[in-house]
Amino acid sequence: MKRESVDGKTLETWTAQELHEALEAREAVLIDVRSPAEYMLGHVAGSLLMPMADFDAKALPEEGKKRLVLMCGSSKRSEKMAHKVLSAGAERIAHLEGGFGAWKEAKLPHVAADFPSGGQSRVNQD
Repeated sequence: MKRESVDGKTLETWTAQELHEALEAREAVLIDVRSPAEYMLGHVAGSLLMPMADFDAKALPEEGKKRLVLMCGSSKRSEKMAHKVLSAGAERIAHLEGGFGAWKEAKLPHVAADFPSGGQSRVNQD
């Protein structure tokens, strides 16, 4: 993971594999900042949806023992929201490098829209 200091606070950039391992170990909470429509087309199972349009840094769950990691489609929006979280007083926040696109490219498990059935299906499950 990469770390950078932003006004004395820490912004971490995680790889898809780092995030996957942290989620599997129940050491992280993933916050998806994409739109509800994007989320419905595909998302990481168990992620929480907090769209950028309605994003309120103060409404994030407390970090506690689990790390908060933000994700969008490519990492541009999640990085922007990470800066917003730091500006709101958090000492550290993380976001996913390359976003959901990087997650899918790494062939990690996720939920995707299943157009023939009108439902959703799990992709890349072991």
